[in-house]
Amino acid sequence: MPYEELDELPKSVRDNLPKHAQEIYMKAFNNAWDEYADPEERRGDASREETAHKVAWAAVKKVYEKDEESGRWKEK
Repeated sequence: MPYEELDELPKSVRDNLPKHAQEIYMKAFNNAWDEYADPEERRGDASREETAHKVAWAAVKKVYEKDEESGRWKEK
């Protein structure tokens, strides 16, 4: 279930990440969705969707970090 628009992202992503981080998330998710279509490419028993979400969050965390004081995501 690749995402075509930011409005389709999970509410937890839309409500917490800035727009640029949402764009990173969506692009990484969609790429991982395609890359890990084969269950043999995934670790353990992770589903295709679970793997794609993990990859997407990892991509966001390369560029953004959560501010400890405000709890908001900001660029590194």
